[in-house]
Amino acid sequence: MNWDEPTETAAGPLQGGTDERDRLVGPDADGEDTAVEAALRPKDLAEFVGQERVREQLDLVLRAARARGATADHVLLSGAPGLGKTTLSMIIAAEMGAPIRITSGPAIQHAGDLAAILSSLQEGEVLFLDEIHRMSRPAEEMLYMAMEDFRVDVIVGKGPGATAIPLELPPFTLVGATTRAGLLPPPLRDRFGFTAHMEFYAPGELERVIHRSAGLLDVHIEADGAAEIAGRSRGTPRIANRLLRRVRDYAQVKADGVVTRETAAQALDVYEVDVRGLDRLDRAVLTALLKLFGGGPVGLSTLAVAVGEERETVEEVAEPFLVREGLLARTPRGRIATPAAWAHLGLTPPHQQAGGAGQQGLFGA
Repeated sequence: MNWDEPTETAAGPLQGGTDERDRLVGPDADGEDTAVEAALRPKDLAEFVGQERVREQLDLVLRAARARGATADHVLLSGAPGLGKTTLSMIIAAEMGAPIRITSGPAIQHAGDLAAILSSLQEGEVLFLDEIHRMSRPAEEMLYMAMEDFRVDVIVGKGPGATAIPLELPPFTLVGATTRAGLLPPPLRDRFGFTAHMEFYAPGELERVIHRSAGLLDVHIEADGAAEIAGRSRGTPRIANRLLRRVRDYAQVKADGVVTRETAAQALDVYEVDVRGLDRLDRAVLTALLKLFGGGPVGLSTLAVAVGEERETVEEVAEPFLVREGLLARTPRGRIATPAAWAHLGLTPPHQQAGGAGQQGLFGA
C-alpha cells in the first residue's frame, strides 16, 4: 500500500499520514496556539485553574524559598501535552521575581550546547527545559553536576592532552518538563527537589478555563455553551481553548455571536469533534475495529492498514485517548473494542461468537 495516497476505509475517505499537529483535538501546540496562549496564560498561581494538589504543593515550595531568600528547588513537571507545564514554569519565574530562559531537550545535542546556556544564566534565573527526556546523554551527565553543585567541567583540547576546567555557576532553578517521565534516568530524577505529575482536567475545571479565556478573547459565552465545549475537550485546556476559538468563529458567522450549547454543538459537528471529543481519526479506528473485525482482537498493523494510516499514527495519535476513554483495550492478542465503543457508534455487538476465536486468530498478529 502507498501510504501517501488517500485511502478509502470503513469510516469513509481518509488522508494518509495524519499529523497530531493537524488535528483540532491534538494536544500539541501549533503556531496559532503559541501566539494565543501567550495572551491567555495566567500570570500567578492564584490565577491558574485546576491542578489543585500541584498548585498547593508548588506554592509551599516557592513561598519557603522566598522566605529563605534562596533560589527555589529544581522542579520536574510531568504529564500529557497541553496541561500547562510551560505556563507553570513561567509562573514559577514570576512568583520568584526571576527571569526565565526557555529551551528544549532536542535543541541540546552536545554538552557544549548546555554549557553555553548554563554559563550565561543570571543568579536565581529559571531555566525551563521542555522535553527534558530527549536530551543527549553527554548533556544529561553534565546537567547532573550543574543541578547538584552549580558547577560544570568544560573540556578543553582533545585526546590525552584534554583538560577539564571547572566553571562555577550562579544558583539557578531548573524546571524540567516531560511527557515521558519513565524515560528519565533515576540519577536525573533524583536531583529534582520537587516532582509533580499533572492530571487531565475535570469538565468543571475546563468550564472555568473556557469562561476565563472567553473573557480575555471578548467572547460572549453562556454557561451551557462552555459546558458543551468542555465535554469535547479531552480533559486538556489547550484543546478547550482551541475549540473555543473555532466555536467563536462559527458563532460570529452563523449565529448572533453568542456561544450557546446549540451553537457550540453545531460548530463542533462541523469540525467533526463529537460529544466525547473523538475526531475523524478516532472514529475511523473504532469503526474499522467494529465493522471489519467484529470488535477484535485485531493486530495493530492490520488495524492501521484498515484505516489507511501508519502503524505509529494509530498507536501514538489515536489509541491513547481511546484507551483512556474506555473505548478500546490493548490485549496480548490484539486490540479489542469495549461495550462503550459499540454504544458510542450506535452499533450492536454480534450476538453469535461461535467460531470467532478461529477468525480472530487471523487478525491477532
